[in-house]
Amino acid sequence: MARTIDVPRVDHIGIRVRDLDRAMRFYAIFGFELHARAANDAVAIVKNGYDVELNLIYNANADAGGRNILMDVGEKYPGYTHVALRVASIRSTIAALREHDIRITQGPVAFGRDGHVSVFVRDPDMNVIELRGRAEDLSSIGGVAEYVPVS
Repeated sequence: MARTIDVPRVDHIGIRVRDLDRAMRFYAIFGFELHARAANDAVAIVKNGYDVELNLIYNANADAGGRNILMDVGEKYPGYTHVALRVASIRSTIAALREHDIRITQGPVAFGRDGHVSVFVRDPDMNVIELRGRAEDLSSIGGVAEYVPVS
């Protein structure tokens, strides 16, 4: 039997953006700050207080007409569709999204009876971000629906 590769955690997530300053303003709402810029590439390394690392790759040169080619068109292309970030409180997350006028594009949705509730948002470049909370009393949130895949 062939050996497997031991992967203890995700190192970072790369997200292509058009405008680094605009992306930084958005991701700052999630606690991300500039850690470093690559000397030889259009990459800004941002981290939050939990050491979650994103690489904002600021060389996008097309906007697909304000759509996300992996999520908003009928044809289904291979590729990464979204990143899911664990949040400490989905209730607090929803309140903060409202305070910053960030539109929830789907949710809050529950994934079965496991206590996971998510909301989905888009960054300024239409990249999809799932914000997932776990094991929280959600009775006061209201409007939590069972997740139904969007085709």
